[in-house]
Amino acid sequence: MVQEKTSSNIKGLTSGQAKEKLTKEGYNNLPSSKSKNIFAIIFGVIREPMFILLVGCGILYLVMGDLQGGIMLMSFVFVIMGIEFYQEKKTERALDALRDMASPRALVIRDGKELRIAGFEVVTDDIIVLQEGDRRRNKRCTCS
Repeated sequence: MVQEKTSSNIKGLTSGQAKEKLTKEGYNNLPSSKSKNIFAIIFGVIREPMFILLVGCGILYLVMGDLQGGIMLMSFVFVIMGIEFYQEKKTERALDALRDMASPRALVIRDGKELRIAGFEVVTDDIIVLQEGDRRRNKRCTCS
């Protein structure tokens, strides 16, 4: 924590109150889910009902003797499965990047002083000082 300048009449929370609220309520973070590994993504793509139906139709074509139609259908299905896998992997990377950007720093008043803290340490009833160019992303805070 870096101390900045003191506020006039506003005291804000004390450090002890902030620590108590942080212990009781937890950090101000977005809920994180485990990142999917490659096998989970592949299994998710293969489990989709439309792909199962199309693979079944391709197998049916092959069993009935229409080799050209069966191979063509199966090749298109696998190309589309590859595209779907690529998009899922790209989405996972984007979500990871968003999680990293979701916790900016915040300027709060505690013990009568302005402190710059990590955004995930902001607790309920903290007084946040907003200045030009600041972003407010702390969903659980009450700004006074």
